[in-house]
Amino acid sequence: MDILDTHAYDRRQRRYMSCALFFSLLPFFLSTALYFYLWTPDSPASITSASVKTAPALLLAAAVLSWNGGQSVLGVAGGLVFSAVGDWCLVWPEHFLHGMGAFAAAHLLYSFTFISSNYSAYSASSSLCFRFLCLILFMTGGGFYIYLFPFLQKAPDSELLVPAVGIYVVMIAVMGTLAIRTRHTATMLGSLSFMVSDLSLALQIFKATPPMEYGNALVMVTYYSAQLLIAVGDIKAVENKDDFSKWKRS
Repeated sequence: MDILDTHAYDRRQRRYMSCALFFSLLPFFLSTALYFYLWTPDSPASITSASVKTAPALLLAAAVLSWNGGQSVLGVAGGLVFSAVGDWCLVWPEHFLHGMGAFAAAHLLYSFTFISSNYSAYSASSSLCFRFLCLILFMTGGGFYIYLFPFLQKAPDSELLVPAVGIYVVMIAVMGTLAIRTRHTATMLGSLSFMVSDLSLALQIFKATPPMEYGNALVMVTYYSAQLLIAVGDIKAVENKDDFSKWKRS
């Protein structure tokens, strides 16, 4: 009977935690809906539009901090803050390089988080499947860069963009690889979605594809989905680590 009571208590706790997590993410959902409601393709760059665009990432950072505390400041929460800075910069095309630098910092923080002790109990870096997926990711990134290279050479500031985009592609491929290593479903899907968002954005910015009618929608849907999944994955990773620690002490 005690075991049954314990299982029932655990189920109630999980339901409570899931409900609490959903309510803590409501500001993110509302701000994302506001962005898509207000966004128009020809809207001019302004502080208001930049604020609406950056709000979801900042609200996600606040949610992660509320669940994981200070241990996420230099982790996923910090990555979300840098992502918000990147969002702000990308509202103005002339600050594209600054925005890319901010997102590179976000990917770096995500990468360090994915190899932290929060995820170590679940990582599987030696499996054949992991190595195969790593190879696929880096081949995809390399192929994308080769395809994009001629368009980068035609862009303004090409002498900076050519090496910068190359470094960025490597960084996001590493981030995606380390996300797969964690074996956390939300983390893996979030990182892969982030890659799709960035690749779609690059194709449009450097005019490597014909204009897409819903190009911005594709970029932003995959981007906000990525940030949400990475944030939820981090919250769950810390929660599972705490549960595992309690089980070891019992």
